[in-house]
Amino acid sequence: MNRIDRLHAILTHLQSKKRVTAQEVADRFNISLRTVYRDVKALEESGVPVIGEAGSGYSIMEGYRLPPVMFTQEEASALLLGAKLAEHLADESIKKHFNAALYKVKAVLRSTDKEHMDQLADNIAVLSRLPADDSAGRYLVELQKALGDKREIHIRYQSGQDAVTERTLEPIGLCYYGQAWHLIGWCKLRNGYRDFRVSRIQQLQILDNNFEPDAHPSLQEYLQSMINTSELQEVCIRFTKSMARYLGNQKYYYGYVREEVKDDQVYMYYVTSHLEYIGRWLLMYTHHVHIESPEALVNIMKDLSEEVRLHYLPVEQ
Repeated sequence: MNRIDRLHAILTHLQSKKRVTAQEVADRFNISLRTVYRDVKALEESGVPVIGEAGSGYSIMEGYRLPPVMFTQEEASALLLGAKLAEHLADESIKKHFNAALYKVKAVLRSTDKEHMDQLADNIAVLSRLPADDSAGRYLVELQKALGDKREIHIRYQSGQDAVTERTLEPIGLCYYGQAWHLIGWCKLRNGYRDFRVSRIQQLQILDNNFEPDAHPSLQEYLQSMINTSELQEVCIRFTKSMARYLGNQKYYYGYVREEVKDDQVYMYYVTSHLEYIGRWLLMYTHHVHIESPEALVNIMKDLSEEVRLHYLPVEQ
């Protein structure tokens, strides 16, 4: 990226958040802090009202805006791919707003890029969908608003097959796992953090009461604390590359988080609260799978393997 393009990208980045640190800019553009300071100074000298200084973070004066942003063909294509995913993997409320945003993107494209987008749209398909019970979720937009505004919510929630309860929550985050959206929040009824499946929320009301932003840990801190307290455990599984390609969507049912490829091995990381559950799944991959951690899962696999061996021993006459 040449310097002119980088300056424009830094300005766009500064306008995307309330405050941006120099280290954040350096990390994004892979430049030194010294270069960041020079680039910010260049923006100031060109008339951009940058507020702040090195060490405290930067922001742009309220009211200052760039002219309409022109997207590159590659950026527009990436957004189109995102729209295709949202069409099948998000609920109706999210799809509506995503499509509205995409129309605004298309409005500022050059004619040749609009034609490119139209042709590309007919050549991309996403066949997987959300499970039926979660595609009817109606509250993701409202929950995002409550999270952003730090507002309490009141929900009517189906906690069991026939059990319905009323809860007042201070929401701290949305998390997608196990093929469903989950709301993590401080439950005033139970006086503790709880995990609520969004598809089981029957009614939702955003209350006027605000809660302090620092009253609760961030979602990432909360998830990490669950791992640290053994409510959730991180699992590292090594597959041969030839076998990993056959996992398909199955891996998402067991808390898949990420993977790393090293030579002909694929290291997959999961977060789970049921080691035996994931262990029984892994039995089908026999010698193509190796448990890197935790040791508890290794012991579970040994026990399960022994159960299978004993099951198939010849019956004594």
